Order: sequence, then C-alpha cells, then structure tokens
Amino acid sequence: MNFQHPIYTARNECQDCCACLRNCPVKAIRVENGSAMVMPERCLACGNCVKVCPVHAKRVRDDVGRLRQLLRSGRRVVASLAPSYVSEFAGLTPAQMVRSLKQLGFAAVSETALGAQEVSAAVAADLRADPTPRILLSSACPVVVDLVYKYLPRYGHLVTNLASPALAHCRLLRREFGDDIAVVFIGPCIAKKLEADRHPELLDLAVTFADLRRCLDEAGINPRTVATEADDVFVPQPAQEGALYPVDGGMIAGIKANCTVHDAGFMALSGVENVRRGLRDLEEVRLTRPLFLELLGCEGGCINGPQTEEQAATVVKRLRVVEQAPYPQDEVPRAASVETRLDRRLDPIEEPVFSEQQIHAALERIGKHGLDDELNCGGCGYAGCREFAQALLAGTAETTSCISYMRKLAQKKANALIQAMPSGVVIVDQDLNVVECNRRFAEILGPEVVEVFDARPGMEGAILERVAPFLAKFFRQVLQNGGDILYRDIKHDGRVFTTSVISIEAGRVAGAILRDITEPAVQRDQIIRQAQSVIRQQMKTVQKIAYLLGENAAESQVSLNAIIESFSQGGSDGDDKDDKASKDSSHGR
Repeated sequence: MNFQHPIYTARNECQDCCACLRNCPVKAIRVENGSAMVMPERCLACGNCVKVCPVHAKRVRDDVGRLRQLLRSGRRVVASLAPSYVSEFAGLTPAQMVRSLKQLGFAAVSETALGAQEVSAAVAADLRADPTPRILLSSACPVVVDLVYKYLPRYGHLVTNLASPALAHCRLLRREFGDDIAVVFIGPCIAKKLEADRHPELLDLAVTFADLRRCLDEAGINPRTVATEADDVFVPQPAQEGALYPVDGGMIAGIKANCTVHDAGFMALSGVENVRRGLRDLEEVRLTRPLFLELLGCEGGCINGPQTEEQAATVVKRLRVVEQAPYPQDEVPRAASVETRLDRRLDPIEEPVFSEQQIHAALERIGKHGLDDELNCGGCGYAGCREFAQALLAGTAETTSCISYMRKLAQKKANALIQAMPSGVVIVDQDLNVVECNRRFAEILGPEVVEVFDARPGMEGAILERVAPFLAKFFRQVLQNGGDILYRDIKHDGRVFTTSVISIEAGRVAGAILRDITEPAVQRDQIIRQAQSVIRQQMKTVQKIAYLLGENAAESQVSLNAIIESFSQGGSDGDDKDDKASKDSSHGR
C-alpha cells in the first residue's frame, strides 16, 4: 500500500467491485489478491476512483497533520486559495474566508487566481509575438499535463512550458513576502498534492477543500459567523480575470482580457475522456493561425473537482464564479511580472505489446475460445475481453475479475459436485419447476424419470409435481415460510426417504437431498453408524466412571465392534478403513 501517493487503497475495505478500474481513464489500477490497488507511476490523481468507490476504499492522502505541524512551526504560512472556493463555500464573503483561515493560523491569504493572471499574460504575449500556425496545449491542469506526457507523448512538445497558476502564484508570493515563507494551496484538486510533491521548493503543501472543512470543524470555526476585521483582505491584492479559471473557458477569457487576439483560435475541452478524444489525430489538423486548446481534467472545470462537497448543479456553480469574478470591462494590457516558465521531466508510460498468440492464450485462460465467447460486458473494468486479456498478460489483472468465467466455473463445480453425490439432489424454483437435479435423483424415482434425465440432463424445466409429487408440499413450505426441513423421513410407494429440504434463495429457490433408507446398503450403513454412535457414547461414560466399570467397558466395545464387522462385510474399502480404525481405537484403549 503506497501512502506517499496522493491516492491509495484501503485494502481491507476494497470489495473487488472494479468500479474504480471501470472509471479510471488510464487503467492505473492493479488487481492483487482481489483488491484494486493504485499504481502510482500510472496514476493521474484525477480522483475518479475516489468519487465512484461505493465503500470509500479509495482514499486521499491525509495531509492535515502536516498542515498543523507547518502552522505550529513558527514560519509565516500563506494560503493560496483556489478561486473555486466561491462555488464551494457559497455565500461566504472574501473577508469571512480570510478571517477563518487566519483563525486556523495562516498569516495571510492570497488568491491563486493571481497566478492564473500571470499565466494568461504569458500566453497572450506568446500569441502576439509569434503568429505561426501551431497548436498550443494549456499546462494549467496537472491532470492533463500528466495525461499528455505519459499517455500521449507525441503531443508533449505542444504543451506550453509554463507553470501552473498555483506554481506561478507561489513565485509571486515568494517575491512579495520572501523565500522563507511557507505556501499552502487549498482547493478541490487531488493532483495538486502531486504537484506539491514534485515542486517542494515552490509549494510546501497542498490540501483540499475537504481537508479545510475538517480543520474548521475540529477547530470549532464557523466561517459564516466569524467577526471580520478591516485587514481581512486578499494579499497583495484581489484577483480579477484570473477568478474565471475554475470554469471551462475561463482561461481563454483570461487570455482575451489581456489583449485582443484576432489571429488565433481558441477551444476549451474538459474531462479526461473528452480531452483524449479531442486530441485524437491532432497531427492531421491543418491550421492557418495559432490554435490554443484549454484543457481541464474535470468536466465543467475545477468547480467539479474530486474534493468538492457542494452538490449544486454545474450551471449554478458556474454562475457563482462568473457573477463574482471582477472581469475587467476594458482590455488589461497585463504583462507577466514573475517567471512563468517551467521545465518538466515526465517519462512516458511504455505499454507492453503482446502477440496474437499470447492474447489468444490469455483468452483461453478465462474460457474465451472464440469470438462468441467474448462478451465484452465490461464487468472486469476493461472495455473488452481483449483489453482484459492484455491486462492479464501485463500482470495487472486476475482471472477472478472475469464475471462470466467465474460464473461458468462455479456452475461447473456445482454441477460436478451435485452429479457426484450418492444421494438424490434436486433444486427447484418458486414455481416448483426443476432447475437442476442429478442422475441419482432420477434413479430414485424410477426408470421412466431416468429416461427423461438421459434425454435432458439436469431435467431443467421439469414440473416437480409430475416427477416427484410427494415432495411438492415440503418445497412449498420451505419457499413460503423460509425455514429448512432437515432429516424428515417421507414414505412413498413402499419406500422411506430421509429428506432434507433447504432454502437456497429465500422465497425463490430451494433444494432437497433424498436418500432411500429402505435400500439394503443404506440400512447397513445406518446400523453401522448407530453402533459407532453407541461406542462413542459408551466411551464417554467410561471416561467418567472408569474406576467403576473396569474391564466391562472394553467388553462392551468388543461386542459392538463385532456387530459392525458383521454388517460391514462386503462393504466398500472406505467402510473397511473405518472398521479398522475402530478396532485400532479399541485396542489402544
């Protein structure tokens, strides 16, 4: 279990439902011993798995302890507050948010949107300076940056070599307040934790809105009731157009606020899958002017980040951001005031390549012998059976994740056990139609039923009241009342059947086990078991009052063993072994 990565699996909580794998855009999940484990080297930290896990087995690294330690360290800690706080903490004024964070121990609070404005200015300057037809991919979202560099490396050179708004903001804050400060990002993004891990010289720590809510609750701070003061303002100044960044298209609006760019095209894509589809065959695009693509990992933008708790609709959240952002009415000829360039070193993921023979062999392992067997149901978490087979070959999946294979395997095992049982076995549904039975059940009922069984093994669909009417009332009782009927002797057609009827699925499916105790072999076995039971009871008594019984106990056991031997002659090897064991036991005693 990797606790260092921002997302990890609580192994004991994982139910092997594959919901995380099914929703992971890059399949950064490895199934190990029935638990879905995150592969840090492949993970984008997009948080999809955290959001969809029904048992909350996918966890976000808890950095609250590190935050508290930092706030107690004596250093001046400045909060870099993501602009999406407007939609997450609806109705709070900037002064209330600043005062609440100060009460937690922050020395000052600044808007990450200031860093966004620096990035927008740098992009605008690049577009003005170079009108060459080309594609530029935004680098604001760490999820998308990892997606491109790791999984779409052929487009890596198109990503602008600019810092994210959060890192640009860190540079701005250190210029304003000195390098000795500590900067803590607060926002809806899990991937920001990864960004902080990679750039500790700029960003000391990243916590989520969920972490912030927890800190406020534990400190007993209610942001809506705090008493604000005159100096409860964002430093060094409030943001303007950068406040639009948390909605898709917000970065483009920020760039256009800096200058009127007529000779460039703009397009916004949000959501990892939408980004992947949008970038498909990008090299075939023919351009006559620069094209800037704003790419965000969360659909709708950061307002729908994985660590947001506000459940309002995207339209409502978007309106909160747009209406409160102080977007300038006139063009702002802004120039970047801090260094916005950032070199990145991210190695692409090398996907293993398997031959057709290997894939076919892997499909055979899960019972896929032809195209008709490839159901592509997606129950394993992969798009199709071939993709799952490749995951098997790569060692990131287990055969037990294939639902259809496991169902067939379980059915084969159950059928084999039922057919091998020496007693008659029958399973019926709520309409008293046979679901499954073994040959012994048919033999007990007579040659006519055996013929039916041979014609249709298992006799699925046969009407119980026609083949075994004497059992019908017992099945009805179990199906209607739910209680089991155990070891009931039922007389029918001159024979006696020891029968147990048990509920398999309450009110829907029940099963019965029958044994004809009028058969000589069964009678002999019963007498043997009864004699062995007497021996066991007798020996228990002997142990309690051995000093009174003396040798009489041993004589009684010898007599009973003689009865067993007389009935066991001609029996199976297994019976002989049991008799020998009894004799050895008596001699030992």
